[in-house]
Amino acid sequence: MTDVFGLSHKDTGPVNSQAKHEQVVFCTDERSGLHAIIAIYNTALGPSLGGTRFYPYESEQAALADVLNLSRAMAYKNALAGLDLGGGKAVIIGDPATDKSEALLRAYGRFVQSLGGRYFTACDVGTYSEDMDIVARESSYVTGRTLANGGAGDSSVLTAYGVFQGMRAAAEHVYGAPTLRGRRVGVEGVGKVGHRLVDRLIEDGAEVVICDVSEQAVERVRRLHPGVEVVAGRRELTDADIDVYAPCALGGALDDDTVARLRATIVCGGANNQLAHPGVEKQLADRGILYAPDYVVNSGGVIQVADEIQGFNMDRAKAKATQIYDTTLKIFASAAKDGVPPAVAADRLAERRMSEVGRIRGIWLGH
Repeated sequence: MTDVFGLSHKDTGPVNSQAKHEQVVFCTDERSGLHAIIAIYNTALGPSLGGTRFYPYESEQAALADVLNLSRAMAYKNALAGLDLGGGKAVIIGDPATDKSEALLRAYGRFVQSLGGRYFTACDVGTYSEDMDIVARESSYVTGRTLANGGAGDSSVLTAYGVFQGMRAAAEHVYGAPTLRGRRVGVEGVGKVGHRLVDRLIEDGAEVVICDVSEQAVERVRRLHPGVEVVAGRRELTDADIDVYAPCALGGALDDDTVARLRATIVCGGANNQLAHPGVEKQLADRGILYAPDYVVNSGGVIQVADEIQGFNMDRAKAKATQIYDTTLKIFASAAKDGVPPAVAADRLAERRMSEVGRIRGIWLGH
């Protein structure tokens, strides 16, 4: 449909039964250049929450595949983070460096508002708190705003903190102590989350090896931590003699080739959708590599922005993010007990909570 402002949207309704998404909305505003997709996977626990990714996808089909995967992951992430929120995600197709504008972001905000609170948005790859302030001029359902506007600020702060807590739990499980001191950790991607993770690892006494496609990002880390080793790329990083591999760039890092070559005994990083395809989790387990499920350990960011909905308090949000350590240990214990990979154990726990709590929320309360 098209309204008087020239904004149009196509709502696909339910997608195929295998995907099981509740709603997928295509959003277009030709004059501002907006071409976005909002996907709502599940609202059993509450309204969906997930960030907006601004990325130059090669096609609409590639963008759709990404937003469907990401929104599903957000449902599982929010469930295991203990939040009363469902899973949603949005992607804006384009280059944020050249295509982002006030008009585009405000047009996007109109579409978020049109969903009536079924979807709360926040920052993701290619979007920042300042962008969310602009989106919020057209929508009430925006988190991850700047501190000056009462928001939680940059969600990478608690994302990195949560990944570090998950890595401590993995170290406890494998090495018997919740520390990375003396361990060699390879971090792929030292952007918003990765560089903060490096800070915590160095403070904990780890040796750190990094790689990133951005020379600027690498130099930022080297200025702060001159002792960090730099390698050319993923292949060199996974071939290196490391104890822990931390994928903190885009998804799909754990493909067949990477898993076959990997020398680390732990995988724990901040990237979303690290497993390139189903079955990779079993390949890792068969090689004796402990995988800390990505959506569990990187949930600190969504915990941070979710806290904003009730009036942001960093101490409260950080305390909740600290619980990622206990949740990760619980998943490792459950996986060992049931004889399944940690990714399977995590999915089961998330699905159980969505089912049990979602059923209770179906009890009619009247008006």
